[in-house]
Amino acid sequence: MSASKNQDHLKILKSIPLFNSFSDEELSVVQEIIIEKNYRKNSVILSEDEAKEYMYIVFSGRLKVIHISTDGKEQILVTRKKGDYFGEMSLLDGKTQPATVVAMEDAIVGLISKKEFESIFMQNEKVLKQIIFMLCERLRESWTMLRALSFEDAENRVRAVLTHVSSLYGIKDMRGDIIPLKMTHQEIADYASLARETVSRLLSRFCQAGEIEILENKNIVLKPSFVKKPSNY
Repeated sequence: MSASKNQDHLKILKSIPLFNSFSDEELSVVQEIIIEKNYRKNSVILSEDEAKEYMYIVFSGRLKVIHISTDGKEQILVTRKKGDYFGEMSLLDGKTQPATVVAMEDAIVGLISKKEFESIFMQNEKVLKQIIFMLCERLRESWTMLRALSFEDAENRVRAVLTHVSSLYGIKDMRGDIIPLKMTHQEIADYASLARETVSRLLSRFCQAGEIEILENKNIVLKPSFVKKPSNY
């Protein structure tokens, strides 16, 4: 690994709450045991019901966590970006992965084996507390998406999805809440379990009403009028 990439990955590790209690020396040890893998766009990183022996850290790219229904329809549960991690639940309870993880673009992912996870993380009380906090966050994510999908009308589903993604990744500025992800209409549709055409029509309506703005880089800005829109969400 080049020195610049090594420093970039170290910076990413430091940004992850799970590693907050680690010293620079300890983080260097963690870097040594990480197995780095490159995944091409649309590659399956982790399959549903597959028993894996690793925790995964996203060093670059964007991934989607999906469930595929019996009729083959894809439902996006959540996305993972640079600095996120996943797979730790299987290491904690020994059970299989409840969803499939797919690369939405070319990505670099770091793998930490179960043996290393148990020897380095499970012996650290501060890390254990952070893992409990993280599991609570994961549970809240699931509850939020279930609430979004409970809406019968398409508009409230799309509003709920955009609000949820903004709460996870949004950046506030004078224009509103910016979702710093290049979300396609199809991706939003997969989140909301709707047809792409329906999502396109609703986004167009939101734009015309001045509730959202779609920037040149495809990032979506949720305007104050969108954020304050009365909703059951």
